[in-house]
Amino acid sequence: MRPARSPTTKPRLGHSLKLLFDAALAARARAYAPYSRFPVGAALRSREGAIFVGCNVENAAYPLVTCAEAGTIAAMVAAGHKSIAEILVIGGTEMIVTPCGACRQRLREFATPEILVHCMTPKGARTTYSVGALLPEAFGREHLISKK
Repeated sequence: MRPARSPTTKPRLGHSLKLLFDAALAARARAYAPYSRFPVGAALRSREGAIFVGCNVENAAYPLVTCAEAGTIAAMVAAGHKSIAEILVIGGTEMIVTPCGACRQRLREFATPEILVHCMTPKGARTTYSVGALLPEAFGREHLISKK
């Protein structure tokens, strides 16, 4: 089951989402994006309730870029958490951006299809998708782990 996306402009954020927004915005401010000049910040809440942040880190050799979502997931895993409850991504423009294809697959590894991905602008416009809507019919761990 995949909830449909629900676009909202200038949303009133609940406390939990406001914490994620503030954390992602702060991470975005620390992004290292000298080449694209497109800073991205992300914040996620693990199932245990902890918040983890990440930002994009560019490199002169473009394929070596680390996306904000990837850094956020790495921070969560390094802290011993393995499951995303919710994630928020803030891009570098006034247009809402969504995770790239590689990050959608990364999200799918640590989140079930119904987990929400909030995509926001720095000024607060938001569109919310489920992981399943962003990556339908995704390849996941269940394809590799046989049930005995």
